[in-house]
Amino acid sequence: MNQKGFTLIELLIVIGILVVLMGTSLVAINPFKQFAQANDANRWSGLTTMVNAIYQNVIDNRGVFTCAAGEVPATATIMGNGAGQYDICSCIVPTYLGTMPYDPQNGSYTSCSSYDTNYNIFKDAVTGRITVEAPSAQLGAVQVTR
Repeated sequence: MNQKGFTLIELLIVIGILVVLMGTSLVAINPFKQFAQANDANRWSGLTTMVNAIYQNVIDNRGVFTCAAGEVPATATIMGNGAGQYDICSCIVPTYLGTMPYDPQNGSYTSCSSYDTNYNIFKDAVTGRITVEAPSAQLGAVQVTR
């Protein structure tokens, strides 16, 4: 009797080779790291945009950041309009920015009356430099100081 087809051993060998190839390519591509890098790039872009808007306000107001929320806090404080947050939105939107940048995973923005950037802001008491940072960055610290 002459039967055509594959034996169980041949099928297991092919499946084993495919598993090794798929595992190798998944490690090489690493989609989780790719998404993390994309999110952190988005965070860095948003922070840079925000710092530029803050300093445009400083330039327009002769060296002083002018905001209804008051002075930029000396300790890291989340920018948003919730309790205990620094409400910076009306100071830079829409004069310097079209919309408020926010963290791609944990932030939100509908309008200046409803937002939570999930980004921190603080002003160094010694140098006077303003820093904005993304505390939920996935691959290390993402912050912009100017």
